[in-house]
Amino acid sequence: MFLENTVNHKEQFGWIEVICGSMFSGKTEELIRRLKRAQFAKQKVEIFKPTVDSRYDEEMVVSHDANQIRSTPVPAAANIPILADGCDVVGIDEAQFFDDEIVRVCNDLANKGVRVIVAGLDMDFKGNPFGPMPNLMATAEYVTKVHAICTKTGNLAQFSYRKSQNDNLVLLGEVEEYEPLSRAAYYKSMQRDKIRNMKVSEAEEIPKNL
Repeated sequence: MFLENTVNHKEQFGWIEVICGSMFSGKTEELIRRLKRAQFAKQKVEIFKPTVDSRYDEEMVVSHDANQIRSTPVPAAANIPILADGCDVVGIDEAQFFDDEIVRVCNDLANKGVRVIVAGLDMDFKGNPFGPMPNLMATAEYVTKVHAICTKTGNLAQFSYRKSQNDNLVLLGEVEEYEPLSRAAYYKSMQRDKIRNMKVSEAEEIPKNL
């Protein structure tokens, strides 16, 4: 369980917290919970998200259960340090969509005494580490991995299975595009897709005059 009271006030360094997991696992909900606690404690808080994420709102960070907090959309990680000047706490949502510069930015902020809370997908729809998330997790003091519930088995889910045939790495979507799956269910679904794609390819190779 994550503890927020392990603070040595004599040390002038901050730290990095990473909240990661699959789609629908409650990453943003947990991010918002921690940030609102900081706001309630009268700390100066700024929240950032990539401009590409405009699913629910242009400016608000919104969880799947409609919990929300105001944020500043930025096109690149390099924009964050200037906008975060003088903050006690910095929150960053959908970190996987940022460029690799986000790792240096988070560490620089922490080294200046800022508490940095980052949320993002740890794996893409193919099951590979997503963008800068592995490096953020490696340099963070605290890593919290949250889980969704598998729609097939009811077990804990850690994979984000893409139901559509779109192969773009970045594809914003909700339940129409994605579903959380356990390891077993994800493996079976990927094998099924592989077989289906093979059949489609074989059908396209058959001459039309036969």
